[in-house]
Amino acid sequence: MLDLFVSTAYAQGAPAPAGAGGDTIFTLMMFGSLIMIWWLIVIRPQAKAAREHQKMVSELKRGDLVITKSGMFGKVAAVEESALLIEVSKGAKVRFLKDKVARTYLPGSDEPSDS
Repeated sequence: MLDLFVSTAYAQGAPAPAGAGGDTIFTLMMFGSLIMIWWLIVIRPQAKAAREHQKMVSELKRGDLVITKSGMFGKVAAVEESALLIEVSKGAKVRFLKDKVARTYLPGSDEPSDS
């Protein structure tokens, strides 16, 4: 009846002797592999997309049809050092920073152009 109220206590054995750094090497390998996986899945694709966007922005010229990050369609009227003058309708021109251009497009299509 006493077993219902008092749990049995077991003695713990002596702690195992520390290995020759095996746990440390395993831990470092795990952290290294996690960092490499994070780089392959997150950082590398973002860096590639940023390079492609920078290349597209640097190649913009007068007459290109663009879509801004805010969703505005327009035609590049002038290219400045860090900005673009975009004609959004006849006679209405708006200045945007170059990096705020999301992509170029082909007339009559919402799909991005390959060039």
